[in-house]
Amino acid sequence: MTTVRDKNIDEEAASLRAAMVRELRDLGAITSDSVADAVAAVPRHLFAVGEPLEAAYAANRALVIKRDEDGTALSSLSATHIQAVMLEQAGIEPGMRVLEVGSGGYNAALIAELVGKEGASISVDIDAEIVERARKCLDAAGYEHVEVVRADAVAGVPELAPFDRIVVTAGAWDIPSAWLEQLSEHGRIVVPLRMRGLTRSIAFDRAGGPEAELVSDSYRLCGFVPMQGASAYTERLVHVTEGLALRVDDQKQDFDTDALAAAVRSPRLEVWSGAAFDLPDELELFLATNTPEMVMLHGSKDLVDQGLLALSVTRGVPALVSGGSFAYRTKRPNEAAGGFESGVLAHGPDAEQVAARYAELLRRWASDHQRRGAARIAYRPMPVGTAEPSQGVVAKRLGAVAFSWS
Repeated sequence: MTTVRDKNIDEEAASLRAAMVRELRDLGAITSDSVADAVAAVPRHLFAVGEPLEAAYAANRALVIKRDEDGTALSSLSATHIQAVMLEQAGIEPGMRVLEVGSGGYNAALIAELVGKEGASISVDIDAEIVERARKCLDAAGYEHVEVVRADAVAGVPELAPFDRIVVTAGAWDIPSAWLEQLSEHGRIVVPLRMRGLTRSIAFDRAGGPEAELVSDSYRLCGFVPMQGASAYTERLVHVTEGLALRVDDQKQDFDTDALAAAVRSPRLEVWSGAAFDLPDELELFLATNTPEMVMLHGSKDLVDQGLLALSVTRGVPALVSGGSFAYRTKRPNEAAGGFESGVLAHGPDAEQVAARYAELLRRWASDHQRRGAARIAYRPMPVGTAEPSQGVVAKRLGAVAFSWS
């Protein structure tokens, strides 16, 4: 990869970079001078090869680096917005050793700016092509001292451990034991963790020694390309009927798909909670993690156009499934509720029961937890395969994610 430096391009890039920093501050993605200075310093366009400057410095635009033969994104240069958010969550200080899981080069350069000359920025990726590209981009941008390692990140990078921070830039379904083992005593892991069809960037701190749980009260909405290699995990997609499916974490969970398919075409029950509809990403996390019977319902626009389902299913919505009945969230205009009111649509022979349970969750959220950051999240390492899903607990292979709400 050859880089031709042009003074006019460098000046335009610097101007766009400064504008991006201002925008990210206004959006609340950047809250510290250290992250602002790092974003202002790193020439992002040198990591967005072949893209126009406007695309490279668009604050909310992710750029796909590699796709598979079907066109599915395998690696991407994440939007600067979410990278800045995660770096703020990480709280990286000068002199720290930081491992980045998933290489694009740009984020590793930002980390290098934050740790300074006395620290270390190490980036690991399973894909040889991505590693080579990251290495060339980093060299072109003047970050030859950043280490780029080709390995399956499930094992971490033991030869360069311990790490004060581990920043994961791929969607992880679980937290590999090696990351915990290679984290320093007062270390922090920032990871886009997938739970029941949702992904949140969670900043976990150690609550004690290597075997103790991780705790967090910092989580943000995000979306990432899934991890590859030994830690890759695919949620079940349970086909119900044409244009309707359930996305499920728990491989053991059974569904009466014939009964659910019949329920879709049965008369639907509407129940309105009287609770305000607000902060949908926080509400979604509350709903999805409060009971193991909650799954993600995905429906087609065709079913919506037929009047069978509401528009919320086209984006995926938490659904409470019980036997041959199910209920999911909707909303309607209601000035008395502050603009919109949360409601429930239910189908099937037990529609009244599942609708009542769902509506009670909506009311509890609105009365007790309707704010940003109401969840406290703990990750508890456990013997392989022993975690069981329950109220407020999402089971993983290597542990459990527990939620409490204030």
